[in-house]
Amino acid sequence: MEHTVITVSADSTSKEITPIAIAIHEMVAGLPVTMRTLNQKGVRIEMGKIVDNNYSGPILEMALETNSTIKTTPKSGAYKGIPVVVSTVNDEDGNAVAVIGIVNVTQGLKFRY
Repeated sequence: MEHTVITVSADSTSKEITPIAIAIHEMVAGLPVTMRTLNQKGVRIEMGKIVDNNYSGPILEMALETNSTIKTTPKSGAYKGIPVVVSTVNDEDGNAVAVIGIVNVTQGLKFRY
């Protein structure tokens, strides 16, 4: 059986990074996930579906610019008013080549145990 190698670079396309974003989406129990690379817009996944394959958002862009993890509530964009966590994917020199965001749509929900 042959295995495909997945490499993420600053120029990876949304099609190339989609398998990673989908895996993370499934790991976090279906919370919305966004991902893009430094030079290409990326993907937005909600409820098991790709809802945008040419996506970028203000917090994704801020994390790329600052090469840092950001936990905030966006004031604009698709997830305005909903807490997000965005983290960079770095190359071997520590440069941000991509970012991944998770949207906490459970914020404020009350759960019964």
